[in-house]
Amino acid sequence: MRSWRSWLDASAPRAAVFIRFAVGVVFASEGIQKFLYAEAQGAGRFAKIGIPAPEVMGPFVGMVEIVCGSLLLVGLATRLAALPLIINMLVALASTKVPILLGHGYWIFAHTFAPKAGFWAFLHESRTDLSMLCGATFLALVGADRWSLDARLTKPSTATQPQELR
Repeated sequence: MRSWRSWLDASAPRAAVFIRFAVGVVFASEGIQKFLYAEAQGAGRFAKIGIPAPEVMGPFVGMVEIVCGSLLLVGLATRLAALPLIINMLVALASTKVPILLGHGYWIFAHTFAPKAGFWAFLHESRTDLSMLCGATFLALVGADRWSLDARLTKPSTATQPQELR
């Protein structure tokens, strides 16, 4: 069983700060916009897509994106914060991009957003979703970098180190 400290491991390559920042900014800003522009990007959009209970799910998803995106920005609980964002992107791809790939809606999801359909339209329309999915998955796997709060929390204090290691 993993200890809580292993979830805060901050031994990712230094360059991971760029992935953490990019993913955090995109999710936090998109979450805020679900409240600022609820009809176009929040509950109203969720209703058009076919998401059940859009008046609940829009704000819920917005809050998840704000909280988890902000956690990624500061590097706190990076691995744990990335997990809901992975789920978020899988649902976004299934609900808004797979209908583009298929050229029609399926199950409860409508095909309402792209004038084109097919493989290339799917790739074009899903480029941000796929990038965020890959970025969040990367962060879930490697954890935070040394400039994160996770690194500060797991850094051994010099008071607890034996004298010869100081």
